[in-house]
Amino acid sequence: MAKISISMTDGMNDYVQARVKAGDYNNTSEYFRDLVRRDQDRRDAHEKLREMLDHAEASGISPRTPQQIMSDVKAKFKADGRI
Repeated sequence: MAKISISMTDGMNDYVQARVKAGDYNNTSEYFRDLVRRDQDRRDAHEKLREMLDHAEASGISPRTPQQIMSDVKAKFKADGRI
């Protein structure tokens, strides 16, 4: 396992230590590993959203009106029992 050293303000350190002391994390390393995991998840979600937006943009403009789209969605949801 890799080890790293970081510098932070006293206020940041106090905050991290308070989170550990409160029982939110077992130790400082666990806190920072959680931050990295959350950042990875956020970045993955952002990339997926970007891909979805690119795909939607590439698909062009629908000839249907917003009302037609909503009507179709409602009909689909009624058919599968969601509403």
